[in-house]
This record gives sequence, C-alpha cells and structure tokens, in this order.
Amino acid sequence: MQENLFYGGSVPKKDNKNFYWITSRLVRESGPWYAETMKSPEDVSNMVIDHMDLDNCDKEHFIVAYLNRKGALNAVCTVSIGGLHSSIVHPREVFKPAILTSSASVISIHNHPSGDPTPSREDIDITQRLIEAGKILGIDVLDHVIIGTGKHVSFKAKGFI
Repeated sequence: MQENLFYGGSVPKKDNKNFYWITSRLVRESGPWYAETMKSPEDVSNMVIDHMDLDNCDKEHFIVAYLNRKGALNAVCTVSIGGLHSSIVHPREVFKPAILTSSASVISIHNHPSGDPTPSREDIDITQRLIEAGKILGIDVLDHVIIGTGKHVSFKAKGFI
C-alpha cells in the first residue's frame, strides 16, 4: 500500500497510476472555460469577472489560470481566499495544479476588495517569488492581473514581468 496524499488513506500500488490520471482529469475539466485562450490581460479579466464575479467579492481571492503551450486553459483554481486586505499565497499551492495538469504556464489573478487595482508591495513580492519558483520548475509565469471595480492592472503591461 502507498499513502494517498489527496485523501489521507491508502491506495494499492497497482491502482496508483489510474488514481493520479483521474485526479489530473478532474482538475483539468473543472470549469466552463476549458477551451478558452488567454491572449491579453483583458481576456483574463473578462474570464474571472464573467465566471467568478471577482470584481464584487468582499474578500481577496487569489486565482491561477493554468495554460497549455498554445495558451488554452487547462484549469482555473482558487489558490487562496484571504481577508479584506490580503491573502496568503505559497508557490507550492500555485504550482501543484500546474504540474497535475501538465501546464506550460500560469497567470495569477487576484482582486482588491477596495476596488483599487494598484499593486501593493506584497503583490510585487509574491509575483517575484512565483516567477523564481516557476523558473525552477520550468513553468512560465506569464502575468499577474489585479482586478478592481471596473478596471484591472496587468503586471506584464506595467513592465513588472
């Protein structure tokens, strides 16, 4: 028996391969946006506003879009839900779904409940940590988009990435 990291139980060794394939498929097919391609910060902003109503949340949500080599979405996962001013994000939580879905790149997205999408020092710091971790794993961080009320800020467009 091998320890099942997802449920805390045991999985017979012969079933391990199928288990991880099923887990990967569930993560990959978990949203209505499966075939969309992200070509611009506006595409990212529209996707999270349309599908997740992120511009109206009263808590900070840190979401990651996982893309294949052609820029099509493999998955979108909420990595962290914080308080009014921040959410705790660890690179491990960002890149685990990327590995499970064989994603080539990620786009991080979060909202500012205040409505002002201006990046904070913490936003810039976590983006740099994610870029460094992504380089080690061979997974590109394409952008970090902050959603405000009726507007967004793209780190790539601002030259932070």
